[in-house]
Amino acid sequence: MLFSSIPFLYYFLPLALIFYFLAPAKFKNTVLLAFSLIFYGWGEPKYLFLMIVSIGAGYGFGLLLERYRHKPAARWICFCSVAVSLGFLLYFKYADFFLKNINAVTGLELGLLNIALPIGISFYTFQMISYTVDVYRGEPAQRNPLHLATYIAMFPQLIAGPIVRYSQIAAQLQRRTHSVDLAALGIRRFLLGLGKKILIANQLGELCNAFLVSTEKSVLFHWIYAIAFSLHIYFDFSGYSDMAIGLGKIFGFHFAENFNYPYISASITEFWRRWHISLGTWFRDYVYIPMGGNRVGKARWFFNIFTVWMLTGFWHGAAWNFVLWGLFFALLLVCEKLWLLPHLARHKFISHVYVLFFVAISFVLFHAENLPQACSHIGGMFGIGGIPLASPEAIYYLKSFGFLLLIAVIGATPVCKYLWTVLEMRLAKNKGFAIVLAIAEPCGLLLLLLVMTAFLVDGSFNPFLYFRF
Repeated sequence: MLFSSIPFLYYFLPLALIFYFLAPAKFKNTVLLAFSLIFYGWGEPKYLFLMIVSIGAGYGFGLLLERYRHKPAARWICFCSVAVSLGFLLYFKYADFFLKNINAVTGLELGLLNIALPIGISFYTFQMISYTVDVYRGEPAQRNPLHLATYIAMFPQLIAGPIVRYSQIAAQLQRRTHSVDLAALGIRRFLLGLGKKILIANQLGELCNAFLVSTEKSVLFHWIYAIAFSLHIYFDFSGYSDMAIGLGKIFGFHFAENFNYPYISASITEFWRRWHISLGTWFRDYVYIPMGGNRVGKARWFFNIFTVWMLTGFWHGAAWNFVLWGLFFALLLVCEKLWLLPHLARHKFISHVYVLFFVAISFVLFHAENLPQACSHIGGMFGIGGIPLASPEAIYYLKSFGFLLLIAVIGATPVCKYLWTVLEMRLAKNKGFAIVLAIAEPCGLLLLLLVMTAFLVDGSFNPFLYFRF
């Protein structure tokens, strides 16, 4: 079940909210867990058991870690807990990848398992690891299995993030406040995220698909595609994060921000402080720093950087283009830290162009089905292969989607947020205008919902990017 679907918006979510807010405080987590399991089982009923087993294992390991804390056994228990979680992920997500590569290298003909990837397994596996490692580091273990299950299975962030740390919401699982104001903020955030997904990301996805099936590719069309996909994945991914954060507020949770206008960055280092923040900080705190971070010799530091970014790429999908995507960023980050950052700081405009250029190339690599296609698309951006600079088809799509691309570019910056903040501040000084704004905002959000519903009823293009995650 997708957030951007009629069944979720008009059947599942209203029922979940009614039962949740009618339930007494001590049963709210139970209700939220029940609806989360229904949400997950709706699309993946056979893998519901896998998630329950994973939760049960994590619960047991947590209690053992607390019992043997500060004893030698605790390290081995933590190792086993991480191994079990990663074992599920490696089997279901990466088994066929390894088998294919073993066959290619050795000439063997090992049969592939052809296992369907459980939706959201990459996200809930990392959350389970964060729980057990946090307990190992001193966080109290969760003794109520329903509360831990609610943390892992909570549907707002289950299938597309953000990756919520146990330590961030442990107290909220026990006690949290609900209010009309918080729910209103959550509804607004959810609807704006839904709008980013349906009205911008999905439409840009159609442009990307038009390029992929085109037989008249040109340099211009390759660049249109690179820019369109960079914006598409941003609005899709950040839109889902906005929806998750908004739903969290409605249910009384406060999830950390996951995107902070990454395309205004002046370096790749800054870009990754603004892009998929929960993933970047997860790898920093649970992989990079335990490996020694930058508090080691230069050779070991290089190893740490490239290992973490290889794993970051591999987390996104079981294919070599994802591994190279991660290593590509590792190379850029190392170059920046060694000598490039001071030069970028002195040339702001050039630094922004540099970031946008390399990020666009990286997402072409990211989106490719395989390495030959990635090489073909990146080469096409520079005219390799004798393709023309422009074509009638490229110009047609540029005219057709030019306004949407402009809206997306503006929307990827803080301009709209700044203008809205200024407007709110000025109108708040006038009681009459403040009343008008208080009425106009919910009316505008309702109109937005009606427009998005029309798109969904019409059967508009509505992809889900996270099946590979």
